[in-house]
Amino acid sequence: MTPPRLSLRWVADATRGRVEAGDPECEIGPVSIDSRTLARDDFFVALRGPRFDGHRFVGDAAARGAGGAMVDEAAAGDGCEELPVGFGLVRVGDTTAALQDLARAVRTAVETRVVAITGSAGKTTTKEAIAAFLAPHLRVIRNRGNLNNHIGLPLSLMQLRDSPDAAVMELGMNHAGEICTLVGIADPDVRVWTNVGDAHLGFFDSPDALADAKAEILEGSEAGDVLVCNADDPRVMARVGGLAGRTVTFGSVPAASVAASAIEDLGIDGTRARVTTAAGVRIVETRLLGRANLANVLAATAVALEFGVPLDEIARTAPLLAPAEHRGVVHRLGGGVTLVDDSYNSSPAALRGALDVVAREMRATRKVALLGEMLELGAHAGTLHEACGRAARAAGLEQLVAVGGSPARALAAAAVSAGMPQSAVRWLPSSDQAADAVTDLLREGDLVLVKGSWGIRMDMVADRILAQFA
Repeated sequence: MTPPRLSLRWVADATRGRVEAGDPECEIGPVSIDSRTLARDDFFVALRGPRFDGHRFVGDAAARGAGGAMVDEAAAGDGCEELPVGFGLVRVGDTTAALQDLARAVRTAVETRVVAITGSAGKTTTKEAIAAFLAPHLRVIRNRGNLNNHIGLPLSLMQLRDSPDAAVMELGMNHAGEICTLVGIADPDVRVWTNVGDAHLGFFDSPDALADAKAEILEGSEAGDVLVCNADDPRVMARVGGLAGRTVTFGSVPAASVAASAIEDLGIDGTRARVTTAAGVRIVETRLLGRANLANVLAATAVALEFGVPLDEIARTAPLLAPAEHRGVVHRLGGGVTLVDDSYNSSPAALRGALDVVAREMRATRKVALLGEMLELGAHAGTLHEACGRAARAAGLEQLVAVGGSPARALAAAAVSAGMPQSAVRWLPSSDQAADAVTDLLREGDLVLVKGSWGIRMDMVADRILAQFA
C-alpha cells in the first residue's frame, strides 16, 4: 500500500475539521506539539492542558518555519489571522481528540502490523526486545522514548506515514478507560499483556479492579487478532476469555505456548532457561536482570515467532539485549563496586524482583540498597512499603537507605523490625541527601541497588555513585 500523503485537506477530513488558511493540497511535514523543538515544515498541533496552552505559541511555530498548525475553535480571534501568508491552518473542535483521530486515520491507511503492549511492569523492556527480534527481517518502528499515553501514542503512530512492516507500541495507563482509548487508536493485530502488578494501585479499589482496567487491551479484538499473555499470572488468565481471536501464552508453566524450564538465576549476569515452543526447544540466555525480565523475553519470543522469526535467531539475539537507561543497568565500577541502576521507576512487585536478584548474587562483599518511595499506591502505600522492608531484610542487605516520605520511613522501620540492625538502616527524606550519603556509605566490593519511583529522583543517587567510583 502506498504511504498516505497527508495534505491539509487530508488532515481536515480525518479530524472533522476545516482548512482555514493555506493550500488545501499542501503536504504537511512531521507532527509536533512542541514549538521549541520543531523543525522547518513541521506541522504544529496546539494542545491545551491544565497548565499550558499551545495556542499561545502558534506564532512562534510559524516564525520557526513550521508549515502549518492545527488549532481549535476556542482559539478563534486569538491572533491566528495574523500568521504569515501561505501558512497552513486546520481548525478542529478539540486538538487533543483531533490528534488521536489523525493517528487513527493514518493507522487505517497503512498495512503495517501493529503490536500493542500493556501490563503493570515490563512494557518498555518487552517493546525493545520485540523490536530487536524483528529488526533483522522487518522495517520496525516503536514508541518514541516513553510516549505511550493519549498524546504520546498518537505522536508515535505518526511514524506509520512511512509504512513500516511492523510497529511496536507500549500503552501506558493509570486510570480505567485509558487502555480502551489507546487500543481504539492503535487497532493492534497483536496484543501483549505482560502482567498485573501493584503499580498505580492507588488509583483503583483493588488489584482486581486494576486487572479489569488492563483487560481493556482485549476490547475491539477481531477473529484474526492474537493475544500474547502471561500464563503465570492468574489475574491475566482469568480475563483472556474476552478475546475474539487467538491466545498465545508464555511463562514457566509447562502448558504455556512459550515455556521456560530449568531456569538458572545468574544474579547480576541475568538468567538462562530451556525454552520450549512449537518451533522447537532452545537454551535462551539474557543479561536482563531477574525472572520478570526473563518473562519479558519470553513474551517477545512469542511475538517474534508470530512474525516468522526463526527460533535460532531469537536465541542468538537474546543475550545481546541491553536494558534501557536506569532500568536495571549493571555498572562495574572502580574499587570493585557494582551498581545496579534501576532508578527509572519502582513498584512493590518490581522492587521485590530486584531484591531477589541481589539475594541471588554471591560475589559481593556487602549488599547495599538505596530505595526510593514508591508512588501512586494510595491507601495501600504503608502496608506495601512495610512488606518491601521485610523483603529487604530477607535479601541479605548489610546496609539500607530508604528515601522519601512516610511510606519510605515505614519501609526502613519494617526492615529493622524484621531483624536488620538499627545502625544499618537509615531513612532520608530526599534524593539529594541520599546522594550525599553515598560518599561515606559505600566500600570496596559492594553491590549496590538503587531503585525508586521516578518522582523521587533516585537517578541522582545513581549518577553520584557513577561519578564517585568512575
